[in-house]
Amino acid sequence: MRQLVLFFGLVAIILCAVGLTLKLIVRAAEERPAAAVAVAAVLCVAAAGLGSARRRRAAGRLADGLSDLTHHAAGTSAGEQARTPAPLPEGEEAPRTFEADDLAAMDPVDFEQAVAALCERDGCRDVQVVGGAGDLGADVVATTPDGRRVVMQCKRYGPMNKVGSQEVQRFGGTCFAVHEASVAAVVTTGEFTRPAVEYAEQCGILCFDHQSLVAWTDGSGPAPWEAEPPSPSAVPGSGQETEEGTVGT
Repeated sequence: MRQLVLFFGLVAIILCAVGLTLKLIVRAAEERPAAAVAVAAVLCVAAAGLGSARRRRAAGRLADGLSDLTHHAAGTSAGEQARTPAPLPEGEEAPRTFEADDLAAMDPVDFEQAVAALCERDGCRDVQVVGGAGDLGADVVATTPDGRRVVMQCKRYGPMNKVGSQEVQRFGGTCFAVHEASVAAVVTTGEFTRPAVEYAEQCGILCFDHQSLVAWTDGSGPAPWEAEPPSPSAVPGSGQETEEGTVGT
């Protein structure tokens, strides 16, 4: 009688272990099919060993090992799934990421794309890169989160070159009248000459130099449309100035 009770108790334990194992196998099969196949093979061996008392004890040990193996497989798969980013919707590209130090090493076209990516990152809508022949001074246009139209000219300059007043004047002649900007900004990896800054202040154009650009990129400073705008005090295009020529790279 005692042996009969022990036998049925062992059978009940094995059935519970098998049921739990099958449940874990189904879950693991969805996430890691190869591991599930291996676990199923071990389960078959365990089931075949139920013919004798010795094999029943071996099956019990196999069932315990099977449960541990299934838990490990499911845990490993869940960990891999957590480290794997969710797939993007069809037709959507992953957002481009870069560091502030990368900007100066870009060519002019890539720099325009980087500025557009920063606008998108900070919530702008309808972001377009329009630089090229016949762009009339605009390289990136967008709609800010609060609905304003921002127009930017991008100058990827080397450390020895500065944006001069003539370049800012050309942009000032089109950014408001032609592109209907609410916010106009010249964004550069370099610096501005003093006459360029003075002209920009007269026209209400924001000068975003290397320091401001780095702060915008790493999140420690405002975006151009969030910066405090200069107070316009002259019509764009007036106030011609003479200064040394500058060359962009």
